[in-house]
Amino acid sequence: MLQSTLERTTISRDTNKAVAFHQTFGDRLADTIARIGGSWSFILGFIAFLILWTSGNVWLLTRDAFDPYPFIFLNLVLSMVAALQAPVIMMAQNRQTERDRIDAAHDYEVNLKAEIEIMALHEKLDELRHSQIIGMRDEIVRLAEAVKSIDERLARQQSAS
Repeated sequence: MLQSTLERTTISRDTNKAVAFHQTFGDRLADTIARIGGSWSFILGFIAFLILWTSGNVWLLTRDAFDPYPFIFLNLVLSMVAALQAPVIMMAQNRQTERDRIDAAHDYEVNLKAEIEIMALHEKLDELRHSQIIGMRDEIVRLAEAVKSIDERLARQQSAS
């Protein structure tokens, strides 16, 4: 951090690349499943599937329904989907927490460097202001001496005349 400040180099980096580098195939698969399972298209598709399943077994296949009214097999399928989807979503949330931690650490580094550079700018401005004040003071002394010498010349000229 301090070295990058002294060398005037940037510390910004793409934290997504750092996270993606460490992801396994299972991590990417879990993220994809969580992304699909948490989308409106999945919800609407699943609602359509449930409507087709129930209507098909109640009205269309009244005599030869493969899963009659209490829909025991449908309950089994829904339980299996929930049993698989919940841990996958939790895994994706854990990885998102890790990404957030990496992003927060990077934000802290960037903010700290910005704060250090702002303090350095304040120091430079203070030095510049100080040197200008010294220069103006020297100029005032020089002008006061010039006014004094002009006064003395005028006084001599008036006394001579």
